[in-house]
Amino acid sequence: MKRVRFLIVLTFLSLFAFAQKATFTISGTINWKNSGYIYLSYRDKDGQSKTDSSIIIQQTFKFKGNINEPTNAYLRGSLKTRNVDDPNFTSFFIEPSEMKLEVTEGNYKDFKLKGSKTQDEVAQLAKLKGSITAGLKPYQDAYKLANEAYIKAIKDKLPPSVQDSLKKVANVIRNQFEPFSKKLDQVDYAFVAKNPNSYLSAYLMTFKVSKLPLDSVVLFYKGFSEKIKQSGFGKQIEAEIVKLRKGSPGSVAGAFTWVDIDGAPLSLADFKGKYVLLDFWASWCIPCREGNPHLKKLYTLYKPKGFEIIGISDDDTKPEAWRAAVAQDGIGMWKHVLRGLKLTKDGFDRSNDISDSFGIHTLPTKILIDKTGKIIGRYGGGGESDEALDKKLAEIMSTQ
Repeated sequence: MKRVRFLIVLTFLSLFAFAQKATFTISGTINWKNSGYIYLSYRDKDGQSKTDSSIIIQQTFKFKGNINEPTNAYLRGSLKTRNVDDPNFTSFFIEPSEMKLEVTEGNYKDFKLKGSKTQDEVAQLAKLKGSITAGLKPYQDAYKLANEAYIKAIKDKLPPSVQDSLKKVANVIRNQFEPFSKKLDQVDYAFVAKNPNSYLSAYLMTFKVSKLPLDSVVLFYKGFSEKIKQSGFGKQIEAEIVKLRKGSPGSVAGAFTWVDIDGAPLSLADFKGKYVLLDFWASWCIPCREGNPHLKKLYTLYKPKGFEIIGISDDDTKPEAWRAAVAQDGIGMWKHVLRGLKLTKDGFDRSNDISDSFGIHTLPTKILIDKTGKIIGRYGGGGESDEALDKKLAEIMSTQ
């Protein structure tokens, strides 16, 4: 009986200790604001999105909740805009611990957080990137102005030609981000390789999956400690690897049946016996649109030899823009479907999402399928270049 009582007490203490470990508290101070409310959004220990509010009393506030591991959180006060640049919005990593936070009304970005080791790592990484981000900033500022001009043109209902011109200007500026982005990526990759037991490493890699070939993603994932592999971020990467593998060379292309742009049923299985290029694109994707003239040349050249293209567009919310882009670019010569992503009141319904099943995260991405239905090439979005696609097609079609 004493042993049973001992085990019951031990179990209770263990559960109590776990509950304590999974609890976080934030004792906050906000400068220049004595009243009102402040809000914290994060994912709780069950992985559910949660938003808590705290009343501000004499420039202080407090949050308490349950999380099992470090996670990113979003803090907002009285917002003046609806974007992440709002001065009363910021984000940081919280973890199961007692933390102290200081923010200033009108300047949330310059917060001070103590008690979060993961956020300390973020700060250290930011220092390593300092000179790169400083060089990138002028281009970001220029892009912001150009994009605002484009958005204003849409709101003012200016002619489509004017809107397209402004959009291209913004895109030209955005393309100048590329050399800086590559340098920033290299800093991140070095951090991940050096810190396999860091939650931040796994978090960073969730954004790199779309940029890297499958074998590189797998290599980084295998380097993580078991604790990180079992974390929320680690499991997210593992799930993305599964999807990416399904859309990479060597795998059998996932079957899908959908309705094409003319309202007729379209099934990938109907194209067996032909080489098929799945072109993942969108009407709003400038690089996608700029590549259409070359795709038309490839289609005209290789169609007589059993080559087909199926365009899969990320325009489910704006099908009229999709139809207009197909007509404007003159690409109605091949088949077209929407990706199948549905917006619901609770988020997204991905049950018929073709892009998701092939691990598509960036546009444009192209997947080449052989006559038997096996994937033999992936281009863009963690794959090879368009030049590699041209070479592959030339090799294949030379024997047809």
